[in-house]
Amino acid sequence: MTSLGFGIDIGGSGIKGALVDLATGSLAGDRIRIPTPQPATPDAVADVVAELVETFDWSGPVGVALPSVVKQGVTQTAANVDKAWIGTDADELLAKRLGRDVDDIGVLNDADAAGLAEVRFGDERAGNGVVAFLTFGTGIGSALFVDGTLVPNTEFGHIEVDGVDGESRAAASARDNEDLGYPEWAERVSRYLNVFENLLWPDLIVVGGGVSKKSERWVPLLTVRTPIAVASLKNHAGIVGAAVAANEGLAH
Repeated sequence: MTSLGFGIDIGGSGIKGALVDLATGSLAGDRIRIPTPQPATPDAVADVVAELVETFDWSGPVGVALPSVVKQGVTQTAANVDKAWIGTDADELLAKRLGRDVDDIGVLNDADAAGLAEVRFGDERAGNGVVAFLTFGTGIGSALFVDGTLVPNTEFGHIEVDGVDGESRAAASARDNEDLGYPEWAERVSRYLNVFENLLWPDLIVVGGGVSKKSERWVPLLTVRTPIAVASLKNHAGIVGAAVAANEGLAH
């Protein structure tokens, strides 16, 4: 394994890339952000990925976090990117665009990438037992780990809670859209987490997403039995996790 890796995090509004120190999980230099092309078709996004790789003059493995379920390198869903991604062999597409061997490309779900970074470099409890990483944003993204090993492509934001999709009431977007105060929203998050923990009985839940920056306003209000940790890598987690996955062959 090398000491440096390269990760790219593809979002609905921006595509971010950076070199990553694989020993510490920190960025090794500046992060570059390029607006996501509209429409965010596979070819258009691949061009931006190539631009980032060329800008950093990077020749090693390339990790890419995508808002999609990814199985054997093929994207099965498309959230906040063009629907043309559905059924696309992303590993093959990017390998061809970058002129690389397909084994040098590691494409994985963005929540899985962020969770991988948190388990590896975040709270020290996250490497043991059943650990869930949940991001609260437009929806609820999820990643599940057993003794530090990723169980890929979970979609726990869609657990049914009181007859509706869990994320429809407990995502951070619901708080914004309905102008909820943190106490009221925390009640909804607690209800979602109660259903979640009754299904999986995790040993630790790590909460992330933009709202985790204000964790002191809602995490102490949660009424759950599972210990809660707050994500520590913030906006860099997807990049870091993608770099780790590519370097260690975890995305194949």
